[in-house]
Amino acid sequence: MGVRWKSFEMPKSLICDEATLTPTYGKFIAEPFERGYGTTIGNSLRRVLLSSLEGSAVTSIKVDGVLHEFSAIPGVIEDATEIVLNIKQLILKSYTRGPKMIHIDVEKKGDITAKDIVTDDTIEVVNPDLHILTISKNTKLRIEMEVNRGRGYVPAERNKKEREAIGVIPIDSIFSPVKKVNFHVENTRVGQMTDYDKLIMEIWTNGSVDPKDALLY
Repeated sequence: MGVRWKSFEMPKSLICDEATLTPTYGKFIAEPFERGYGTTIGNSLRRVLLSSLEGSAVTSIKVDGVLHEFSAIPGVIEDATEIVLNIKQLILKSYTRGPKMIHIDVEKKGDITAKDIVTDDTIEVVNPDLHILTISKNTKLRIEMEVNRGRGYVPAERNKKEREAIGVIPIDSIFSPVKKVNFHVENTRVGQMTDYDKLIMEIWTNGSVDPKDALLY
């Protein structure tokens, strides 16, 4: 149902399809729009959702005893480059604005996953089953990671600080919590007129933000 303002039809609200809603997917419907406005609004919302929402990501790592990302790590199957690629897939939910340090500190053999990451109550790991590395023999290992908030994609070069400590490896960061947005427009009726627009939007997130909340930012 819509509202009318100076002979201009516009939606009263954006309705969520609760039957299909999950922590990472949501479908939303808004109607009626004046003809052509559904596409205009859909394009604008899609652009904002993909580029302008804040999220959290690791911006640099430091592995004890490792000087650069091409180093081999004694007792670890993966090299530093592979570990960086795995850490880039880490999904985090941050409840603070400033940079935060999280870490892995283990002395064992076997798979190390995101659930081995030590955080405080301001950082939540959304995908704790993410594989980070494999230790082939009983080895002491410490990895420190800096977490920051940001928007969109930031390459490693921009995450590099002027006076970086030796061994700190800046990494590419994908901050956006929204992975994908689709929309399409259908005809809808207002009274006897059937040439108004119905906007249907689908939003996929990485789980660090609810699809409903993504629209509220």
